[in-house]
Amino acid sequence: MDIQIIFKIAATGILVAVLNQVLIRAGREEQAMMTTLAGLVVVLFWLIQYISELFNTMETIFNL
Repeated sequence: MDIQIIFKIAATGILVAVLNQVLIRAGREEQAMMTTLAGLVVVLFWLIQYISELFNTMETIFNL
C-alpha cells in the first residue's frame, strides 16, 4: 500500500473537520452533515481498489 493514500485520507479528514466546524458555527448543521458524508464517500472510493486487492489476496491464500 502506498503511503500517499494515507496522506490523502488524512488531508481529507482535516479538511472535512474544519468545514464541519465552520458550518456548524454558521448554523448550517444539515450542510455540515452532508459535507461529512461526502468526505466519507470520497475516501471509500479511494479505498475500493485496495479492498478489492485484499479480497483477491485472501481468495488466493485460502484457495477459494
